[in-house]
Amino acid sequence: MQASLSWQSLGLQSLWIGLSIAAPVGPIGLLVIQRTLRHGRAVGLATGFGAAFADAVYGALGAFGVSALIGALQAARLPLALVGGIFLFWLAWRTWHAAGAAAGSVSAARPALWSSFAGTFGLTLSNPSTVLSFVAIFGAMSAGGAPASPWVMVGGVLAGSALWWLTLCGVVGALRERFDERAQRWVGRASALMLLAFALWQWAVLAAGLQARWAG
Repeated sequence: MQASLSWQSLGLQSLWIGLSIAAPVGPIGLLVIQRTLRHGRAVGLATGFGAAFADAVYGALGAFGVSALIGALQAARLPLALVGGIFLFWLAWRTWHAAGAAAGSVSAARPALWSSFAGTFGLTLSNPSTVLSFVAIFGAMSAGGAPASPWVMVGGVLAGSALWWLTLCGVVGALRERFDERAQRWVGRASALMLLAFALWQWAVLAAGLQARWAG
């Protein structure tokens, strides 16, 4: 019974970690809200689940302690920041133009579910600081006496992240009918501007990293 409780406790802790990492408003959250409003829950969920599975991948690296791959990701932080910034800039441009498109036009066409999933999966993977967070958190949990059950940790992270996106899409989807075309256009353009801000911030981090490397 005690072992069962330990596994349950570990799973709940990991679920909470996945939930807390997914919940802060960022580029993925903005995309999920904007796409749910414009295209419905299915596209919003596909967008969010792409991030959830990327969180699970990084969670697996942290839980299993794949040190060589973690080191490679740390070494590739600057190229990943460049790619992530370019992708965010492209998403901002696309979101801005989609917001200005009339309903039913080609630009406002519903995106494919697989592309919505793949896009946020790749975008989340372009931020290697996520895996460092998992390494630190899971390391602290193991030091605190938690059983070494990496699959329970990964499953909990995936469940927690997916739970957040299910909740967000459910709430936004329920409010969707209250947003007319004009309101959706404003939400889309605001999302595009915030995505652009995230892209610029990513490039600022890149520039700071390059400057520090050259100074060293």
